Amino acid sequence: MLARYRYRIEPTEVQRGMLARTFGCARVVFNDAIRCREAAHLAGEKLTPTDVQRRVITEAKATVNRVWLREVASVALVQSVRDADQAYRNFFDSLTKRRRGRRMGRPRLKSRKDSRQTFRLTRNGFVLRAGGQLYLAKIGDVRVRWSRPLPSDPSSLTIILEPDGHYYASFVVDVDPTPLPQIDGEAGVDLGISRLAVVADTDGQCLTIANPRHLAGKLCRLARLEREKHRRVKGSANREKTRRKLAAQHAKIARTRRDHHHKQALILIRENQAVYVEDLNIVGMVANRRLARAISDAGWAQFIRLLHEKAERYGRTVRAVSRWLPSSKTCSSCGHLMDAMPLGIRSWTCPGCGAAHDRDRNAALNILTAGRAEKRNACGAQVSPLHGEAQGEEAGSSPGLRAAEHVKARMVYRL
Repeated sequence: MLARYRYRIEPTEVQRGMLARTFGCARVVFNDAIRCREAAHLAGEKLTPTDVQRRVITEAKATVNRVWLREVASVALVQSVRDADQAYRNFFDSLTKRRRGRRMGRPRLKSRKDSRQTFRLTRNGFVLRAGGQLYLAKIGDVRVRWSRPLPSDPSSLTIILEPDGHYYASFVVDVDPTPLPQIDGEAGVDLGISRLAVVADTDGQCLTIANPRHLAGKLCRLARLEREKHRRVKGSANREKTRRKLAAQHAKIARTRRDHHHKQALILIRENQAVYVEDLNIVGMVANRRLARAISDAGWAQFIRLLHEKAERYGRTVRAVSRWLPSSKTCSSCGHLMDAMPLGIRSWTCPGCGAAHDRDRNAALNILTAGRAEKRNACGAQVSPLHGEAQGEEAGSSPGLRAAEHVKARMVYRL
């Protein structure tokens, strides 16, 4: 499996100038590739990726307006054209439903004012020196802070300039999976805001993963830096200093949140053979302006992504349960379905069996039950939900039993 290893690099002042020039040339070539594709489309002309590359790189270097493209490594320009081609492929695959996930937009032009700048190199554009330095084509040997060794030879390298002014080298390497021993434990995970997740396992235990609210704890400092930045004159050195302070605070928040997610995801994967999570529409939920900041601060999407990555590496399983599963308002004991369950209700008592439930713990138990039911029926058996009260009356069952059977059948059917 492929993984990324990222390290901090420390270029000299001269090398920073060359890196800035490479960032700019890669950005210009990317924009030229998009304009070339758009012009060909309007003219009814069909271009291959090779034709686009020849026009925006080879032929452009011979013109007066783009002669400075010769000053940077050509491999970075070629990869920038390939990035533009891949962006169009993703856009067209999304239109034709060949690409899973949310709909991709049309490729947009990059700006020199973007806070994050990158360019990519393949194996013929960089060399790892024996002394620990990194050689970049037409830039030279750059000092790297090796925090850990690379597991294998990298296939590509991305140089990144973050908004706080720090440079990073991100290597793509091939990592061998290291499967963990088989265990019997499984867990259902219910994501939340007050608590990052509530985990219910097959041993009957219910664990809580705290939500540190990394952004909420820094809002006062961020607001002060924002006010300070807007008091500075645009284009001044003082405004740039404040902007970097602000970017450094946001980077620290992102790092601490990522570290917390990595640790908690690894614990879940190590202690459970299978983990079941809800297939949440996080993009749609963030559209709620009252909860957008809290949901983004929790970082649900990153946490779920890390669960999938670690499960693939360690031989575990992560499955998604349907987002339409009424996990919060279904009794995990008898299957009684409540008519409504507002977000303000954190604990409730089932009118069918009288069981007292914590909202998140009950949802985690239902997710675990639905995930295990889907695994048992993965052979393709057709399970249809019951419809109407007449079916229950013909079977001679009580109203409470009919409701429980209806909910359990629907839980399996909708998966």
